Amino acid sequence: MSDEFYRLSLLPPYVIAEVTAMRAAARREGRDVIDLGMGNPDLPPPQHVIDKLIEVAQKPDAHGYSQSKGIPGLRRAQANYYGNRFGVTLDPETEVVVTMGSKEGLASLATAITAPGDVVLAPDPSYPIHTFGFIMAGATIHAVPTTPDEFYFQSLEKAIADCRPKPKVLVVNYPSNPTAETVDLAFYERLVAFARENSLYVISDLAYSELYYDGKPTRSILEVPGGKDVAVEFTSLSKSYSMAGWRMGFAVGNPRLIAAMTRVKSYLDYGAFTPIQAAACAALNGPQDIVAENRARYQKRRDVMVESFARAGWEIPAPAASMFAWAPLPPALAHMGSLEFSKELLTHANVAVAAGIGYGPRGEGYVRIAMVENEQRIRQAARNIRRYFQKVGINTPTQGD
Repeated sequence: MSDEFYRLSLLPPYVIAEVTAMRAAARREGRDVIDLGMGNPDLPPPQHVIDKLIEVAQKPDAHGYSQSKGIPGLRRAQANYYGNRFGVTLDPETEVVVTMGSKEGLASLATAITAPGDVVLAPDPSYPIHTFGFIMAGATIHAVPTTPDEFYFQSLEKAIADCRPKPKVLVVNYPSNPTAETVDLAFYERLVAFARENSLYVISDLAYSELYYDGKPTRSILEVPGGKDVAVEFTSLSKSYSMAGWRMGFAVGNPRLIAAMTRVKSYLDYGAFTPIQAAACAALNGPQDIVAENRARYQKRRDVMVESFARAGWEIPAPAASMFAWAPLPPALAHMGSLEFSKELLTHANVAVAAGIGYGPRGEGYVRIAMVENEQRIRQAARNIRRYFQKVGINTPTQGD
């Protein structure tokens, strides 16, 4: 009998989980760890959303099985969001399905559309589900870069020419997790044309649709004429409305892919708890102040982080969107590699970050920093890091934070 189950043998050690375990151990020791590792929002959902959850949960008939594709009112609310935000018309019956967060949705779609041996083009670095959702479904991954420049499209052309069988699916994620890179509509126009020319389906993960900064809104691939012919897009309430633990997300777009995903989900789940879906309706249909407030909060945190970390001796590029910064390792410590540097930072500075290698081979040399602590805690993290740098002999600016 084999010592390991087959699908588990396809999965490498989950680096993110390793750092999480170290952080938990440090806290058990009573250490004050500033957790900038996991993208877990620290802000509460809107009160009217919580009130709706309580109201519906008190109804005797609200506790049975729900619809795996989502209640009709929630699918209509998501269609309205796309109409208002992106000018995209969606049919709630055939072009919208509710998911238990983007992660579950991506895995369900991969299960629905992947045959053993299919080739999938996925970004490197990327959030793990973008690759391993397909690997677990039997696909072969061909990595393409994340940076949306001319080399990106050259890489796509090369993949089409070199891969056998021909690639079937392309995964994109902008704003990117982990790199926070963004794209404009011209990028999506070119991508849709490429997908149509090469008979590719595009899966777009737009989980950070509302966390954009400096007045530059994110765009949707479905804004492109013909986008729905080739693409499905995932969004989530996790970050926009601080509802991460509620596990509320959506897939919208190409009716054939939505139908395939809906059929698989009908075998796997009965849908999210109805009161949560009703509360999600309240989030999408109600006052939207929380979205702008969260965006402003994260932008302020970004500015504080970039400034205070620079004063500590660590220059970090300011992200244009998302709740993450993609930070190159300090040059004097780059030889450590991202995982060892993350461990050192946790051990000696009580600051948790996510090692870039956990997001793919091209993530080496970087760490992902989540802006999930308040400004005071971010400044404290910078002071801790400064002291660690001084301890290991790295020159820091004369004036501290």
